[in-house]
Amino acid sequence: MITTKENIIQYFQEGIKNKNNLKIGVEHEKFIFNKLRKRVDYQIINKIFDLFKNSGWHPIFEGNDIIALKKNDQQITLEPGNQIELSGAKLNNIHEICKEAHDYIFELKQISSKLNLRIISLGFDPISKLNEIPGNPKKRYEIMTKEMPKNGRLSLDMMYRTCGTQVNLDYCSEEDFTKKFKLSCYLVPLSTALFANSSIVEKKNSNYYSYRSKVWQETSRGGLPIEFLDNMDFEKYAKFIMKVPILFAQRKNNYVEVNGKNFEDFMNGRLDEINNELPDENDLSNHLSTIFTENRLKQYIEIRSIDTCDWDCLCNAPAFFVGLLYGNLEESLEIVSKWNKKNLLNAYIEAPRKGLRTELEGKNIYEWNKIFFKLAKKGLEKRNQLNKSKKNETIYLNNINQILNSNKTNAELMLSKFQDDKDLNYLYEN
Repeated sequence: MITTKENIIQYFQEGIKNKNNLKIGVEHEKFIFNKLRKRVDYQIINKIFDLFKNSGWHPIFEGNDIIALKKNDQQITLEPGNQIELSGAKLNNIHEICKEAHDYIFELKQISSKLNLRIISLGFDPISKLNEIPGNPKKRYEIMTKEMPKNGRLSLDMMYRTCGTQVNLDYCSEEDFTKKFKLSCYLVPLSTALFANSSIVEKKNSNYYSYRSKVWQETSRGGLPIEFLDNMDFEKYAKFIMKVPILFAQRKNNYVEVNGKNFEDFMNGRLDEINNELPDENDLSNHLSTIFTENRLKQYIEIRSIDTCDWDCLCNAPAFFVGLLYGNLEESLEIVSKWNKKNLLNAYIEAPRKGLRTELEGKNIYEWNKIFFKLAKKGLEKRNQLNKSKKNETIYLNNINQILNSNKTNAELMLSKFQDDKDLNYLYEN
């Protein structure tokens, strides 16, 4: 049972990995549209899942409803607005990550073609209004749809109209976690600007490069808490999550509303909605997964400040963070440790709108990203993870290199095309 702060700390300690066996995991979401340019409903999702089952994916049920698929260490999960997400396996290097992304997207495109569907890989739905998006029968989303808007005005947009990419990285000690978590939090404005890919909203220029990031800043339980910019350790993170209200308690197949009580109340047996039962590790895991900060801790670090993009970018973002956090942590941390927290938070707020032109500590984020690009490349060279052609992981930085050479992100390229094609035909993946 989880009844003390020390139990939570122990849970995080159990996530410590051997320094010679640090893994990489990537999760990424996609929008699926029908031929009428409407987001697909749950009936179509069932057809998509049925075709995936033909290639060895096994269904996961909630009651009588399929809500996910599993194949080896991978899962395809269903998001609130029927976005589908690949939760990838824990892999050894970016070569494996990129192959996984390529294989999955190839299969998804084949299935979409058979069903006359279209895929859009952007951070925000460029077409649909919120009230046009169909839901699905996943029970937790019913409670979230009710509760989330109470403390964040754009929470439902986050749930139903955003798609993100997430990079999951390991830590080999508590000290290592502290360093990696701090660096990943200080990099949020840089990542937001560099991987911006959500400039169009409801077929209009949103005046943001990453409208997804703007939405996440105004989402309940989200943002970049100032305490994350200090030297976070397991105890501090445990205290943080204990004070966060619980969205629901899960008992068997039921999701129970708990009326704003927090995890500390749960630990102290104060949830009369479930007869004051005490939480176990599954309850803790559920709670950790409903904290929507830019970065978060489970038994690994989740980096979440990346707009969804096509498969090229799905290789580049993990390569960037792996190069820095696994390959060049100390040199990278030395730079950000000199930054003022208030300046960093101001850049975080401005980055969705100003992009690479955002000012931070006397430079714009474009210049900072050039610096960290070199550090990431150096870190990947140091890792020296080779593919069959004897090339290391730096080959996956090419998309970032193009962005920095042109000083134009994916969002800006999309806006340029938007001037010539208001019908948005260029957004659909072939």
